[in-house]
Amino acid sequence: FCKHGKAVLTPEQQSFTITAMMIGVLLGGRLGYSLFYALEETLHRPWVIFQIWKGGMASHGGFIGVCIATLWYAGQSKQSPFPIGDLIVTIVPPGLFFGRIANFINGELWGKTTEVSWGILFPKAPDFAYGIARHPSQIYAAVLEGLIPFIYIQWRFWKTDLIIKKPGQLTGEFLILYSLSRILNEFFREPDASLIVGMSRGQFYSFFLILGGIWLILLARKRAIQPFSE
Repeated sequence: FCKHGKAVLTPEQQSFTITAMMIGVLLGGRLGYSLFYALEETLHRPWVIFQIWKGGMASHGGFIGVCIATLWYAGQSKQSPFPIGDLIVTIVPPGLFFGRIANFINGELWGKTTEVSWGILFPKAPDFAYGIARHPSQIYAAVLEGLIPFIYIQWRFWKTDLIIKKPGQLTGEFLILYSLSRILNEFFREPDASLIVGMSRGQFYSFFLILGGIWLILLARKRAIQPFSE
């Protein structure tokens, strides 16, 4: 990004940014899972938060962690968080893509039962002994939540002047695109926990990301027209 004039960061700032985002996504993802999907267990046995060898990460928690890390870094470096956010979302989709591929390889987060010809028998699924196939929802998610947003965001980032004229809007567009993809994919995925108002938790939490994305787009557009109205 820096070599192509899309960002102005010193080598130290680049390293600082990457470190902050890594900490944000790891802490946010783990705490998000503990609070969003395993709240009762966490309240009764809070030490399970540190039992990372048992797994348990939530993408929505990771988004919150990265958001906090971005705001913190922006404050420390005295920069606007909006351009930083636009840089970050360009590299998030590959992480989501390979994360879902890893879910598939590990045979976790499997889909609902199905009779389609491409159904998969997952060893960890409770009905494996009966030979009931399931949707490879992890592959669906890799495409819907990772590959498609990656192509769209890269096009918007490199082929338009959006990040220059309306900083923050690209971040909002990504949040909306990811959320819609997640909501769609959840129809094929076995729920991770009890439903909320008839929706899976992945769908329910995604609606808040959509609201956040809409807010960012409206704010970016408002900031873009202010100089011309003064």
